[in-house]
Amino acid sequence: MSVVMLAGRGASTWMVANALKDAVGLQAVILESPPSRWQAIRRRASRLGWAAAAGQLLFSLYAGRLRAKSAARSAEIIEANDLRPERPAGLPVFTVASANDAEAIDLLQRLSPKVVVVNGTRILSRQLLESVDAVFLNMHVGITPKYRGVHGGYWALANRDLANAGVTVHLVNPGIDTGGILYQSRIRPLAEDNFVTYPLLQLAAGLPLMVQAVRDALAGEVRPRPSELPSHLYYLPTLWQYWSTRLRLGVK
Repeated sequence: MSVVMLAGRGASTWMVANALKDAVGLQAVILESPPSRWQAIRRRASRLGWAAAAGQLLFSLYAGRLRAKSAARSAEIIEANDLRPERPAGLPVFTVASANDAEAIDLLQRLSPKVVVVNGTRILSRQLLESVDAVFLNMHVGITPKYRGVHGGYWALANRDLANAGVTVHLVNPGIDTGGILYQSRIRPLAEDNFVTYPLLQLAAGLPLMVQAVRDALAGEVRPRPSELPSHLYYLPTLWQYWSTRLRLGVK
Protein backbone atom coordinates (compact mmCIF):
# COMPACT_ATOMS: atom_id res chain seq x y z
CA MET A 1 0.00 0.00 0.00
CA SER A 2 1.17 3.54 -0.69
CA VAL A 3 -0.76 5.77 1.75
CA VAL A 4 -2.20 4.82 5.14
CA MET A 5 -3.58 7.00 7.93
CA LEU A 6 -2.81 6.49 11.62
CA ALA A 7 -5.41 8.53 13.42
CA GLY A 8 -7.52 9.26 16.46
CA ARG A 9 -11.29 9.26 16.48
CA GLY A 10 -13.00 12.48 15.43
CA ALA A 11 -14.51 14.39 12.52
CA SER A 12 -11.15 15.83 11.46
CA THR A 13 -9.83 12.32 10.78
CA TRP A 14 -12.57 11.68 8.24
CA MET A 15 -12.13 15.13 6.70
CA VAL A 16 -8.47 14.36 6.10
CA ALA A 17 -9.26 10.81 4.95
CA ASN A 18 -11.82 11.99 2.37
CA ALA A 19 -9.40 14.54 0.93
CA LEU A 20 -6.59 11.98 0.70
CA LYS A 21 -8.83 9.27 -0.73
CA ASP A 22 -9.87 11.57 -3.57
CA ALA A 23 -6.44 13.06 -4.26
CA VAL A 24 -3.84 10.34 -3.64
CA GLY A 25 -5.75 7.09 -3.18
CA LEU A 26 -5.72 6.52 0.59
CA GLN A 27 -5.78 2.76 1.14
CA ALA A 28 -6.61 2.28 4.86
CA VAL A 29 -7.01 3.93 8.24
CA ILE A 30 -5.65 2.59 11.53
CA LEU A 31 -7.85 4.16 14.19
CA GLU A 32 -6.75 4.33 17.82
CA SER A 33 -9.08 4.54 20.80
CA PRO A 34 -8.82 7.69 22.92
CA PRO A 35 -7.65 7.47 26.54
CA SER A 36 -10.36 7.75 29.16
CA ARG A 37 -11.07 11.21 30.52
CA TRP A 38 -9.58 10.15 33.88
CA GLN A 39 -6.38 8.95 32.18
CA ALA A 40 -6.12 12.25 30.32
CA ILE A 41 -6.62 14.26 33.51
CA ARG A 42 -4.00 12.25 35.37
CA ARG A 43 -1.47 12.78 32.58
CA ARG A 44 -2.12 16.52 32.55
CA ALA A 45 -1.86 16.69 36.33
CA SER A 46 1.47 14.84 36.31
CA ARG A 47 2.79 17.34 33.76
CA LEU A 48 1.19 20.60 34.87
CA GLY A 49 -0.22 20.03 38.35
CA TRP A 50 -3.74 19.34 39.57
CA ALA A 51 -4.85 22.99 39.59
CA ALA A 52 -4.08 23.37 35.89
CA ALA A 53 -5.63 19.99 35.09
CA ALA A 54 -8.83 20.99 36.90
CA GLY A 55 -8.91 24.30 35.03
CA GLN A 56 -8.48 22.50 31.72
CA LEU A 57 -11.31 20.13 32.57
CA LEU A 58 -13.59 23.06 33.36
CA PHE A 59 -12.65 24.69 30.08
CA SER A 60 -13.36 21.44 28.20
CA LEU A 61 -16.86 21.44 29.67
CA TYR A 62 -17.33 25.09 28.67
CA ALA A 63 -16.03 24.35 25.16
CA GLY A 64 -18.96 21.99 24.69
CA ARG A 65 -21.32 24.93 25.11
CA LEU A 66 -19.17 27.05 22.81
CA ARG A 67 -19.32 24.27 20.20
CA ALA A 68 -23.11 24.24 20.29
CA LYS A 69 -23.28 28.03 19.92
CA SER A 70 -20.86 27.87 16.99
CA ALA A 71 -22.74 25.20 15.03
CA ALA A 72 -23.90 27.54 12.28
CA ARG A 73 -20.44 29.05 11.70
CA SER A 74 -18.83 25.59 11.79
CA ALA A 75 -21.32 24.33 9.20
CA GLU A 76 -20.56 27.36 7.02
CA ILE A 77 -16.80 26.65 7.05
CA ILE A 78 -17.36 22.93 6.41
CA GLU A 79 -19.63 23.57 3.43
CA ALA A 80 -17.51 26.36 1.93
CA ASN A 81 -14.37 24.20 2.00
CA ASP A 82 -15.94 20.80 1.20
CA LEU A 83 -14.77 19.35 4.51
CA ARG A 84 -16.52 15.99 4.65
CA PRO A 85 -16.80 14.62 8.21
CA GLU A 86 -18.38 11.32 7.24
CA ARG A 87 -16.42 8.06 7.12
CA PRO A 88 -15.39 7.37 3.49
CA ALA A 89 -17.38 4.54 1.94
CA GLY A 90 -15.42 1.40 1.18
CA LEU A 91 -12.27 2.49 3.03
CA PRO A 92 -10.80 -0.28 5.24
CA VAL A 93 -10.59 0.83 8.89
CA PHE A 94 -8.65 -1.09 11.54
CA THR A 95 -9.03 -0.27 15.24
CA VAL A 96 -6.30 -0.50 17.89
CA ALA A 97 -6.14 0.46 21.55
CA SER A 98 -3.13 2.71 21.00
CA ALA A 99 -1.09 3.81 18.01
CA ASN A 100 2.01 2.64 19.87
CA ASP A 101 0.76 -0.88 20.65
CA ALA A 102 2.31 -3.99 19.13
CA GLU A 103 -0.97 -4.49 17.26
CA ALA A 104 -0.59 -1.13 15.49
CA ILE A 105 3.03 -1.90 14.62
CA ASP A 106 2.01 -5.29 13.24
CA LEU A 107 -0.72 -3.69 11.12
CA LEU A 108 1.67 -1.11 9.70
CA GLN A 109 4.21 -3.78 8.85
CA ARG A 110 1.58 -5.87 7.08
CA LEU A 111 0.22 -2.87 5.16
CA SER A 112 3.78 -1.71 4.34
CA PRO A 113 2.89 1.86 3.27
CA LYS A 114 5.23 4.37 1.67
CA VAL A 115 3.52 7.25 3.48
CA VAL A 116 1.75 7.34 6.85
CA VAL A 117 -0.43 10.38 7.53
CA VAL A 118 -0.88 10.96 11.26
CA ASN A 119 -3.91 12.79 12.65
CA GLY A 120 -4.91 13.26 16.27
CA THR A 121 -2.99 10.38 17.86
CA ARG A 122 -0.91 10.09 20.99
CA ILE A 123 2.75 11.10 20.67
CA LEU A 124 4.24 8.31 18.57
CA SER A 125 7.08 6.20 19.91
CA ARG A 126 10.42 5.81 18.17
CA GLN A 127 9.70 2.08 17.93
CA LEU A 128 6.51 2.75 15.96
CA LEU A 129 8.16 5.33 13.70
CA GLU A 130 11.03 2.96 12.90
CA SER A 131 8.83 -0.10 12.39
CA VAL A 132 8.28 0.55 8.68
CA ASP A 133 10.24 2.24 5.90
CA ALA A 134 7.75 5.06 5.41
CA VAL A 135 7.53 8.84 5.56
CA PHE A 136 5.34 9.93 8.49
CA LEU A 137 3.48 13.21 7.98
CA ASN A 138 1.33 15.29 10.28
CA MET A 139 -0.82 18.41 9.86
CA HIS A 140 -0.47 20.54 12.98
CA VAL A 141 -2.96 23.31 13.75
CA GLY A 142 -0.29 25.84 14.56
CA ILE A 143 2.81 27.46 13.09
CA THR A 144 5.77 25.44 14.34
CA PRO A 145 8.06 25.67 16.15
CA LYS A 146 6.54 28.77 17.73
CA TYR A 147 3.14 27.18 18.46
CA ARG A 148 3.75 23.53 19.19
CA GLY A 149 1.33 21.47 21.26
CA VAL A 150 -2.40 22.12 20.93
CA HIS A 151 -4.63 24.92 19.62
CA GLY A 152 -1.84 26.90 17.99
CA GLY A 153 -4.24 29.18 16.18
CA TYR A 154 -5.95 30.21 19.39
CA TRP A 155 -2.66 30.79 21.20
CA ALA A 156 -1.26 32.91 18.36
CA LEU A 157 -4.32 35.17 18.58
CA ALA A 158 -4.13 35.19 22.39
CA ASN A 159 -0.54 36.40 22.01
CA ARG A 160 -1.57 39.11 19.50
CA ASP A 161 0.44 37.25 16.87
CA LEU A 162 -1.96 37.06 13.92
CA ALA A 163 0.98 36.72 11.54
CA ASN A 164 1.62 33.27 13.02
CA ALA A 165 -1.94 31.97 13.26
CA GLY A 166 -1.91 29.07 10.85
CA VAL A 167 -1.16 25.46 10.06
CA THR A 168 1.97 23.38 9.47
CA VAL A 169 2.51 20.14 7.59
CA HIS A 170 5.63 18.48 8.93
CA LEU A 171 7.55 15.25 9.27
CA VAL A 172 6.84 13.25 12.41
CA ASN A 173 9.52 12.38 14.96
CA PRO A 174 9.25 11.27 18.61
CA GLY A 175 9.05 14.90 19.79
CA ILE A 176 5.96 17.09 20.11
CA ASP A 177 5.56 18.84 16.74
CA THR A 178 9.33 19.06 16.31
CA GLY A 179 9.66 17.31 12.94
CA GLY A 180 10.97 19.01 9.82
CA ILE A 181 8.65 21.67 8.37
CA LEU A 182 7.36 21.01 4.85
CA TYR A 183 4.58 23.54 4.27
CA GLN A 184 2.85 26.30 6.23
CA SER A 185 -0.15 28.55 5.66
CA ARG A 186 -1.76 31.36 7.67
CA ILE A 187 -5.46 31.89 8.42
CA ARG A 188 -7.55 35.05 8.73
CA PRO A 189 -10.37 34.45 11.23
CA LEU A 190 -13.54 36.53 11.08
CA ALA A 191 -15.12 38.29 14.03
CA GLU A 192 -17.57 35.40 14.51
CA ASP A 193 -14.82 32.78 14.72
CA ASN A 194 -13.68 31.34 18.04
CA PHE A 195 -11.78 28.53 19.75
CA VAL A 196 -14.07 25.95 18.11
CA THR A 197 -13.90 27.26 14.56
CA TYR A 198 -10.19 28.18 14.36
CA PRO A 199 -9.22 24.49 13.85
CA LEU A 200 -11.70 24.18 10.98
CA LEU A 201 -10.14 27.18 9.25
CA GLN A 202 -6.72 25.65 9.82
CA LEU A 203 -7.86 22.30 8.46
CA ALA A 204 -9.25 23.93 5.32
CA ALA A 205 -5.95 25.77 4.80
CA GLY A 206 -3.85 22.70 5.55
CA LEU A 207 -5.51 19.99 3.48
CA PRO A 208 -4.07 21.12 0.11
CA LEU A 209 -0.65 21.31 1.79
CA MET A 210 -1.00 17.77 3.14
CA VAL A 211 -2.00 16.45 -0.27
CA GLN A 212 1.07 18.09 -1.79
CA ALA A 213 3.31 16.71 0.95
CA VAL A 214 2.00 13.19 0.34
CA ARG A 215 2.68 13.56 -3.36
CA ASP A 216 6.19 14.81 -2.56
CA ALA A 217 6.79 11.81 -0.30
CA LEU A 218 5.55 9.33 -2.90
CA ALA A 219 7.92 10.93 -5.43
CA GLY A 220 10.85 10.93 -3.00
CA GLU A 221 10.99 14.72 -3.02
CA VAL A 222 10.43 15.64 0.63
CA ARG A 223 12.51 18.71 1.50
CA PRO A 224 12.19 20.10 5.05
CA ARG A 225 12.74 23.82 5.42
CA PRO A 226 14.38 25.65 8.34
CA SER A 227 12.60 28.10 10.60
CA GLU A 228 14.01 31.02 12.56
CA LEU A 229 11.01 31.18 14.91
CA PRO A 230 11.48 30.41 18.62
CA SER A 231 10.10 27.14 19.95
CA HIS A 232 7.30 27.01 22.50
CA LEU A 233 4.93 24.28 23.68
CA TYR A 234 1.29 25.12 24.46
CA TYR A 235 -1.42 23.21 26.29
CA LEU A 236 -5.19 23.44 26.53
CA PRO A 237 -6.10 26.70 28.30
CA THR A 238 -7.69 26.63 31.71
CA LEU A 239 -11.11 28.19 32.06
CA TRP A 240 -9.62 31.22 33.79
CA GLN A 241 -6.89 31.64 31.14
CA TYR A 242 -9.54 31.59 28.43
CA TRP A 243 -11.81 34.14 30.08
CA SER A 244 -8.93 36.41 31.07
CA THR A 245 -7.79 36.51 27.44
CA ARG A 246 -11.31 36.96 26.15
CA LEU A 247 -12.06 39.86 28.45
CA ARG A 248 -8.72 41.61 27.81
CA LEU A 249 -8.33 41.00 24.08
CA GLY A 250 -11.70 39.83 22.79
CA VAL A 251 -10.16 36.57 21.58
CA LYS A 252 -12.89 33.97 21.71
